[in-house]
Amino acid sequence: MGSQTENLLAVIDVGSAKTCVIVAEVNDYALRYRGHGISDSRGMRKGVIADLDKAVDSIKKAVEEAENMAQAPVEHAVVGVAGSHIRGVNSHGGITLGSRSREISRDDVRLAVEKARSIAMPEDREALHLLPQEFILDGQGGVRDPAGLMGRKLEVRVHIVTGGATATQNVVSAVNRAGIHVDDTVFEALACADSVLQTDERELGVCLVDIGAGSTDLIVYYEGVVIHTGAVPIGGDHFTNDVGVGFRTPIPDAENIKKMFGCVIVTRIPEGNEIEVPSVGDRPSRLMQQRLLGEILEPRARELMELLRDHLRQAGVAELLGAGVVFTGGGSRMNGLLEVADDVLRRPVRQGYPVPIAKLPSNLLEPEYGTAIGMVLYGHRARQARMNLDRGLGAKIKALFARQGT
Repeated sequence: MGSQTENLLAVIDVGSAKTCVIVAEVNDYALRYRGHGISDSRGMRKGVIADLDKAVDSIKKAVEEAENMAQAPVEHAVVGVAGSHIRGVNSHGGITLGSRSREISRDDVRLAVEKARSIAMPEDREALHLLPQEFILDGQGGVRDPAGLMGRKLEVRVHIVTGGATATQNVVSAVNRAGIHVDDTVFEALACADSVLQTDERELGVCLVDIGAGSTDLIVYYEGVVIHTGAVPIGGDHFTNDVGVGFRTPIPDAENIKKMFGCVIVTRIPEGNEIEVPSVGDRPSRLMQQRLLGEILEPRARELMELLRDHLRQAGVAELLGAGVVFTGGGSRMNGLLEVADDVLRRPVRQGYPVPIAKLPSNLLEPEYGTAIGMVLYGHRARQARMNLDRGLGAKIKALFARQGT
């Protein structure tokens, strides 16, 4: 494998509706888009894999398209994990450094974090991320990096993102079967935040809501750190299924009708507007009132926002959202959805769009690609952190040999 391949960073977003692969090139700490591939997801249901073979085929198709565009093989990738199995928990732990104050080392920091991580977890769950919130030094909180400071007791508060072990492993297995080695897994809302949220929003308090096809993932930041993660078991497919049942039309046609004519506020749809609705089987299409479509979609939109509101209240974070709620994902583009969110949540709302990377096509700068682009930024940041760690370790080894040589 040549240096050209080593400089590539690939990410795979296996969603319920689509599988998206983006390939970027890393040069001199900068990112440049190289190619992407998109395929309709098969074998996925509510954010988890229900048919492994179909899911593998979808991944292979998207990967091949990305490889052709990037003119390079995809052999390794960062893979996203999402779905209603995601749950977050806050934890606290610490260590005593001794009876007298001493300088805190990186090893002390790691040990304190490990103590906070040591919580009882069901066998069917695994930790995806360990995200430090604050360090507490001799009872004084708000410390971001205690290394080098003096103290006798070091404590840490962390947020642990957990996922269903089986659901996570099935995604990894599908990608592996498609011939790709998984370098890292990432909770998709965490990655999406890298591309969609602004720094001041994270400080003031913000909830990022990623409405996918199978579920809605969310992550809450306050004072710059993650304080809550979770998911709501309603996504864009639920709206589509409602249309399919209500209009007695095939699901692919229901999806097109939802995208072209859907509005989740009935009163915004002019009376008398009619739309053509395909029938099931060989029956002829029918003309139906567009307002009926709104009457199908609005209750589901309100249900989603009420579930989101109740979820945030139950987690105790609803009052911390000074910057409001940012909606992203393909399901967030439904006409009128932000107005319903504003009415139910009583918080400022906005549509979240991903930030561009060099050479990225403009058609990818849409909410449905915020997660994949965020995964590229996350993967790049993680790679740089590993390189810095390796360089630091190399310097320590050199210093050790230098001391031994004297």
